[in-house]
Amino acid sequence: MSYHWNWGILFSPVSTGEPTTYLGWLVSGFWVTIIVSLSAWVLACVVGSLFGVLRTVPNRWAAGAGTVYVAVFRNVPLIVQFFIWYLVIPDVVPPSIGLWYKQLSPNAQFYSSSIVCLGLFTGARVCEQLRSGINTLPRGQRAAGLAMGFTQWQTYRYVLLPVAYRVIVPPLTSEFLNVFKNSAVASTIGLLDLSAQARQLVDYTAQTYESFISVTLAYVMINLVVMALMRWVESRTRLPGYIGGK
Repeated sequence: MSYHWNWGILFSPVSTGEPTTYLGWLVSGFWVTIIVSLSAWVLACVVGSLFGVLRTVPNRWAAGAGTVYVAVFRNVPLIVQFFIWYLVIPDVVPPSIGLWYKQLSPNAQFYSSSIVCLGLFTGARVCEQLRSGINTLPRGQRAAGLAMGFTQWQTYRYVLLPVAYRVIVPPLTSEFLNVFKNSAVASTIGLLDLSAQARQLVDYTAQTYESFISVTLAYVMINLVVMALMRWVESRTRLPGYIGGK
């Protein structure tokens, strides 16, 4: 093999004159990936929970709104959604909002577009997970809540959702992992995340293997931490008689 391995390149000062090393670039991209992914996950949980509930309420308009949301965000490729949020949305929203967005720094535009896009895309998947979790519960639970004098929303809050969330912890683990992996697509609009920093490192050093092996290990580390965390959550929340319960 004629390839010249040089792991020391990671600790060399970057040729752009910045006060950092090539490893510093990768560390910077690592934290960008973490921040964007966690922010998008919080947004996905909030929006997905809202529409997941709407898809199960006995109101066809509310359920229809949830169905439209899922259909739009699950059927349009993620990379297309990134370009829509970054290039198209600022020109179709009210002019004052579009002007405010365009006056942000480039980094702020990359961050905000990536978080909103990735959050809403993942939220559609969380929505379906929660809808399935609620629909797997015995119908008697909803009836029991209403019989106790709870309103429809109180029944969801105190009876259905506490159980449904525990049931869907395993599939939510998969969605949580996907957020970190899908964040790599944000590099297509200019966000300097892990994958973008790896490509930049290759452009400046031509050390392809070192760059992408390092990034691969970083993603593996993130996934291992997420799986360990979600296993702990699952062990603390599992219910007897349900999937994963004892």
